[in-house]
Amino acid sequence: MLQLDQLSLNIPDTTKPRVVVIGGGFGAVNLTKNLPSDQFQVVMLSKQNYHGFWPLLYQVATAGLEPESIGEPIRKLFDDHSDFHFRFVRVTGIDPVAKTVSTLIGSVRYDYLVIATGTKSNYFGNKEIEQNAFGLKHLTDAVNLRSQLLQSFEQANLTQDPALRQGLLNIVIAGAGPTGVELAGSLAEMRQHVLPKDYPNLDFRQMNIYLVDGLDRVLPPMSPEASQHAHGYLLKLGVNIKLNKLVDSYDGTTVRFKDGEEIPTQTLVWAAGVTGATIEGLPAETVERGRYLVNDFNQILGYTDIFAIGDVAVMKSDKWPKGHPQVAQPAIQQGTLLAENLVRQRRNEAWKHFDYFDKGSLAIVGRARAVADLPGKHTLSGFIAWIAWLFVHIYYLVGFRNKLIVLTNWAYRLFTYQRGTRIIIQPYINDHDKVGQEFARQQAID
Repeated sequence: MLQLDQLSLNIPDTTKPRVVVIGGGFGAVNLTKNLPSDQFQVVMLSKQNYHGFWPLLYQVATAGLEPESIGEPIRKLFDDHSDFHFRFVRVTGIDPVAKTVSTLIGSVRYDYLVIATGTKSNYFGNKEIEQNAFGLKHLTDAVNLRSQLLQSFEQANLTQDPALRQGLLNIVIAGAGPTGVELAGSLAEMRQHVLPKDYPNLDFRQMNIYLVDGLDRVLPPMSPEASQHAHGYLLKLGVNIKLNKLVDSYDGTTVRFKDGEEIPTQTLVWAAGVTGATIEGLPAETVERGRYLVNDFNQILGYTDIFAIGDVAVMKSDKWPKGHPQVAQPAIQQGTLLAENLVRQRRNEAWKHFDYFDKGSLAIVGRARAVADLPGKHTLSGFIAWIAWLFVHIYYLVGFRNKLIVLTNWAYRLFTYQRGTRIIIQPYINDHDKVGQEFARQQAID
């Protein structure tokens, strides 16, 4: 294994303006796609070597899709860009005076810097929850959660202790936004159609799925009508909804709420909030609530050559006083416009201000159950919204192979209800999971 001092970023010199992009999400990809290689050198730095379609993470976690089907290698996306250079590294800092970005293996100079790092889970300073709960922000999170869920069912099938079995079958999801709602609905359908066949000796009427939120309704970012429909769908699927409820602590075996209620569980999924994945080096006044303050050109306040796009940026306006929603569309549109503006800069043309076109919001709750808020304050629900959700997600998946695989998986599940990736690749264990530790030990003996 090479040592860090034996490595370097190895970026070729150039006479063209160098655009350094940190991140590989929707904003970064759409920015890079629209920067012509004959005018710019693009250097992309990311701690993941793939672009992931995060809206489908919950389907990986519930064994509906393979991890590779929602990811595409970044290098493959830009193999036709002659002056694009990807480096699989973690960024450690920014020096705006020297105009450099630092990594663990060296630094790189920039003419323009674009921060497109997205978000990370926000545990609101609760280290115990951060240590013991399962996030759902990256593919590794989804695979870990899938392993945990499948292990829990395996262990519940083996144990003779009713209390331990109940803790293994209880699943608590903190956060009733789109991620929490979609995960709860997917687990409920899995409980109804898949698990009883896999484990005929288990009574899955004892499996409880709790969806918890501190606010007074599910899907708070969407319209009250969409929220009401989603609430009804979840109840029909047998999901236990607990609103105006705040998680106080979680030690790996018991969720405790602020009002004193406790639920024994070995699986707490944390979908209760996100914060921007900011980077050391810029002044504290450029950040508000974990996001970079930007103007309507996406320039970070106080800088003309440093930009933030997507979830990590907050662009305030009369229409969006708290900034744009942290979903894919603002990132896609901001990345595309920023690329166009950098080209305009080369032509000495005036830049265009960003004006977000809200294409609406979608959330799926289960088979033929979905809600959609469309432009013009129109709301759809049921089968029509479900079809719209399917179309939109296939359309925005990157790569023909991924589109084909996901579409095939969905068609297979439509007729069979089956989920073909119910495999435990690597047992997930924590300090409180004694049964899981023994399970992993037995696997290691083999």
